Amino acid sequence: MKTKLLGAGLGVALAVAAGAAESRFAEAAANGRLVQEGLNRCNRYLHAWLATAEPTTGLIPRNLTDSPYWNGKDSAADNYPFMVLSADFTERALLAAKLRPMLEAERRLTVRPGWLRLTDDYNLKGTPGLRQPAAGAERIFFNSAEYVKDGLLALTEWLGPSPWSERMFELVDDSFALAATDTPFGKIPLLGVNKTVGVEVSGDYLQALARLYWMSGRDEKYLRWGLRLADNFLLPEGKNHPTRDFATLRLRDHGCEIVSGLCEFYATLHYESRLPGGAEWAAKKAAYQPHLHEMLDRILEVGRNADGLFYNDINPRTGAIVDRGISDSWGYVYDAYYTVFLVDGTAAYRDAMVPPLASLNQNYRGYNWEPRGDRAKFPHGSQDGYADSIESALNLYNRFAADPRVASVTRWMDSEIRIMWAMQQPDGLIESWHGDGNFARTTIMYCLWKTQGVTAQPWRADLQLGAVREGDTVRIVVSAGQSWSGTLVFDRPRHAENLKLPADWPRINQFPEWFTVQAGRRYTVSRAGGDDAQKQTGAQLAAGYAVSLAANSPLELVVSSAP
Repeated sequence: MKTKLLGAGLGVALAVAAGAAESRFAEAAANGRLVQEGLNRCNRYLHAWLATAEPTTGLIPRNLTDSPYWNGKDSAADNYPFMVLSADFTERALLAAKLRPMLEAERRLTVRPGWLRLTDDYNLKGTPGLRQPAAGAERIFFNSAEYVKDGLLALTEWLGPSPWSERMFELVDDSFALAATDTPFGKIPLLGVNKTVGVEVSGDYLQALARLYWMSGRDEKYLRWGLRLADNFLLPEGKNHPTRDFATLRLRDHGCEIVSGLCEFYATLHYESRLPGGAEWAAKKAAYQPHLHEMLDRILEVGRNADGLFYNDINPRTGAIVDRGISDSWGYVYDAYYTVFLVDGTAAYRDAMVPPLASLNQNYRGYNWEPRGDRAKFPHGSQDGYADSIESALNLYNRFAADPRVASVTRWMDSEIRIMWAMQQPDGLIESWHGDGNFARTTIMYCLWKTQGVTAQPWRADLQLGAVREGDTVRIVVSAGQSWSGTLVFDRPRHAENLKLPADWPRINQFPEWFTVQAGRRYTVSRAGGDDAQKQTGAQLAAGYAVSLAANSPLELVVSSAP
């Protein structure tokens, strides 16, 4: 009798497990439908903007209403890079046919004599050539810094070493070769308390230097240049401390970059100080620590609303709220806090992120992050606000996915991406300005979450690829309306392989890593319900796992890390 009961119990357990697995595959298939829509939207965006390119140069305009020119801080930083990534995901033939030539045209046409390889504005209508008759240091440094931080770093996060990463190194190297603004700590490209451009540009360069240092094989010049900037903003002699000296601190884009930049550079000093010969960097990190924590503590004290989201602008000296609007870039600021938590273990910085993540689904559905024109016509404002806020949540959720307190944020991201997608026009354009690229960037980031980093090549409009993860196992469903043969490419720890970073601290415009394969580790790949498990190395999965599909015949795969 006891044996029969045990057998019955085992049968029930197996049935429950089978039902759970079936449910997870259904969830993966639903994710695949979202990914199909998202990547097809990116492809339509890509073709819509390629159609606007000036025929002779191949360059795209800043916008389609009043800016018929290419510039570094907008065209090159916010739109062009995500055309490149949209092509990489959905139509790789366009990389060689259209996108690489655009890079070469920009390199050739937008440089000004006497400014090495830095980029300036270029006319695409009327008389061709540089748009302004004379150089402007603020404009040129701003163009170059934004192109690096918002565009080329994001491309390098995904692509690794490439012609785009080469352009990134050119712009940073030449920015400091031409740096002419004196500080007590050496020359920097731009400076200015409460001057938005100087603060933003400094934050851009700090973020870039923190990553280029590692990617370059630890070329010390990138640390030395970063010290000039960090000294200026953190040490008392600089008189530019963001919360001690600023009358206004912007906690949204075009201002919050300095917070992230200082914290990323601080993390680089921390990890470098742990390597042989790191005493100098340990001392510098120790010198920065009280001033950095002072900045972060003050922002938490006076810069948040009741849900833990940041205001647009504050006066950190008095605690007054200058602009009560809620920053759509709130997660970019929290990236900095999580980074410092990683290196200093300050639990309060990590814990500060839980309330905003937990509150979004209840309090911020359909929120107008960036009002746009007629509120009756545009009740949700600009898609750009949705892009930044969804990215804010995604990048932090990647670190908190196992925390049940923030589980509701997944429903919020699923609802808000729908609002953002609905802003795309039938012709593929979104709002017809350089911010359209942010639509594609966020969509790609969202799709990588829904595939757990797995991508398919070649992409096709009828292809559906979705995944869900359970610990060291990922369940994948792939299907197509017509027969399809290709490869499923598994993601790698790109922070280590592409950027050579010592740790995966959160970064503005990062594409978070979900299920990543280690080159030397072994994995099993099996069809659901089958006994045909194959052994694959991480290197093999990253190179691409071959798949052939019959029309309308979904393939269900289980991929697990082998013992």
